[in-house]
Amino acid sequence: MPQESSHRVVMIVDDGSNPFELGVATELFGLRRPELGRPWYDFTLCAPGEVVMHAGLFRMSGIAGLEAVERADTVIAPNRPDPETPPAPAVLEAIRRAAGRGARLVSFCTGAFTLAAAGVLDGRRATTHWRWAELFRVSFPSVRLQPDVLFVDDGDVLTAAGSAAALDLGLHLIRRDHGAEVANAVSRRLVFAVHRDGGQRQFVERPVPEIRNTSLAPVLAWAQERLDRPLTVADLAARAAVSPATLHRRFHTEVGTTPLAWLTSERVALACRLIERGEPSLDVVARATGLGTTANLRTQLRRQTGLTPSAYRERFARSCML
Repeated sequence: MPQESSHRVVMIVDDGSNPFELGVATELFGLRRPELGRPWYDFTLCAPGEVVMHAGLFRMSGIAGLEAVERADTVIAPNRPDPETPPAPAVLEAIRRAAGRGARLVSFCTGAFTLAAAGVLDGRRATTHWRWAELFRVSFPSVRLQPDVLFVDDGDVLTAAGSAAALDLGLHLIRRDHGAEVANAVSRRLVFAVHRDGGQRQFVERPVPEIRNTSLAPVLAWAQERLDRPLTVADLAARAAVSPATLHRRFHTEVGTTPLAWLTSERVALACRLIERGEPSLDVVARATGLGTTANLRTQLRRQTGLTPSAYRERFARSCML
């Protein structure tokens, strides 16, 4: 039986909060996962009192008060369906105190408005739902808004765009805390995409293709089985029986990024899994993932995880964690 984790995640719920984001946080951080064989998060919901959820769907009472924030290692700020309505002063003060003692701060969707209103995003990079981006920019000009991405990881402050991007950011947090292998296991249980990079676009220009049965899924699966080979964009285009230019357009539409960026992300994800499973040779990892050289492996791993291979191994290798 795995021991309880000492990492405390506290989600604040305020009047008007969206149940979807609450459900995402509960699913990712609150459910016990004994199949992983390791400590998980200590998850708590808290509120400034009894709160009415979005559109009056239901009321929440009997959960912890805001004093729970004082013990949190990660604090998830409440989102608001009407960002122009100011958050409760007690919520803002609790967030300021958490920031002052170094807690990790997270927001989903319009929760970025709550963090910004608390003053903890000044000078920081952040994102929010595209629908409210202009209002956010006008309301909080000192925040470095990135309006067209899924989520932003600015170290100890992380913000997600729309509601579904909360899943992407939540899995990113699990990946940061527990490594790629564990994040993959959780995403499989959720039947959700293993990894969508935060830099992908929030929405696509043509969500409904004009021609049916042209999904890139078979091409992506084909490439994932051949990451150890020197795949190029031209190879993917040939497999899809389209020109490279057409492939780029379809990648933007269906995947939200470029073919080369997707390939690199998949190679790094595979490298992370190999390192976690105990492969000792960086040369072997570089060749097996198609990254080629240990120098390129170091560069790409650091770019996507913020860690060197040795630091990643020390933090996430199975021998160190089980």
